[in-house]
Amino acid sequence: MATLDVDDFIQQNRALADQVETFRGYWESEKHWQARREFILRNINDYDFQQLDHLLSLSMVWANNVFLGCRYSTELLEKVKEMAEGIVVEDAPVFKTRDEIIKKQQGR
Repeated sequence: MATLDVDDFIQQNRALADQVETFRGYWESEKHWQARREFILRNINDYDFQQLDHLLSLSMVWANNVFLGCRYSTELLEKVKEMAEGIVVEDAPVFKTRDEIIKKQQGR
């Protein structure tokens, strides 16, 4: 869903969109929330109400990886990246591991 698609979806599904808005954390910037909201909206129809916490957890894993550089198991990251396919985050931070930094310094 592109941003325009998300906006259209929200207009057509106002009650669902209002419910999704309640999932925003007070610490989330507008940029962070817009991306995570899109992740939730893209995938919400694949989860039953009883599985909603699981979807929200996956959305946090994805957002934490993208915005904070948190690392998770390869299997989990592959799953959330697949779920987030097509979501564009402009000016996303780029993170380097300690090993990458040391390797670069040793190459000098």
